[in-house]
Amino acid sequence: MIIDGKAVAREIQKQVKEEIEGLKRRWGMVPGLGVVLVGDDPASHLYVRNKEKMCKEVGIRSQEHLLPASVSEKELLSLIHNLNRDKEIHGILVQLPLPAHIRSEKILEAVSPQKDVDGFHPVNQGLLLLGAEGLKPCTPLGIMKLLDSIGCDPKGKNATVVGRSNIVGKPVALMLLARHATVTVCHSRTAQLKDEVGRADILVVAIGKAGLIRGDWIKPGAVVIDVGSNRLPSGKFVGDVEFESAKERASWISPVPGGVGPMTICMLLFNTLRAARESLQRES
Repeated sequence: MIIDGKAVAREIQKQVKEEIEGLKRRWGMVPGLGVVLVGDDPASHLYVRNKEKMCKEVGIRSQEHLLPASVSEKELLSLIHNLNRDKEIHGILVQLPLPAHIRSEKILEAVSPQKDVDGFHPVNQGLLLLGAEGLKPCTPLGIMKLLDSIGCDPKGKNATVVGRSNIVGKPVALMLLARHATVTVCHSRTAQLKDEVGRADILVVAIGKAGLIRGDWIKPGAVVIDVGSNRLPSGKFVGDVEFESAKERASWISPVPGGVGPMTICMLLFNTLRAARESLQRES
């Protein structure tokens, strides 16, 4: 069975829209998202345009800040501090990558943890490690929603995560652990990767290498979530898993494109709504 990320995302967007309409009716609140984009990277601009379109669809007010690549780190930090103080902005998104002269970690740490809708702030990452409530990274959160959508309960299952990035691999491993899976984290230096993959009841692959995971490695009946998005010389996008052969063995598999991708922006909307609700609770 193919996991339809677009359909799951549409359902969550519908719920987010309904909740936002409720906030407007009851409290007169419109959730606000401050988007900071530095430079003219075409992929980043396209991504931000897609985010803005989806914000509009669900009723989130998106405030864009387009800055030249020559902006100084000090100027960017000043903008972040202003957004932190702005009561009409509930979420702050700093589009990565930033120019080489700006330290990304310093900028991300400057965002208020309560407005960190990307879930990258060390405080939110720490809360995730502790199993406490905080804003969670969008892609891992989307992966967990996909598992829920197919009725896959991680409890007691062997979950293998291939990839150890701070954005996907590590956080999704912690989320699976919090749901009582037995988690193995693999990476580019893992010996006998085939054997590790073959034990997985739930396999999440986020390593950024086209077709790295062969279909015949997959345990029959496993659930496979492919986070990879790799452009081939032909222009076609493929995942990190050999899709055609893997789908013959997996019980469920997410396609590329149309699997995890739609969930990432959807979870950004979900987190912005959550940040707005929590700001109301703090004020009341």
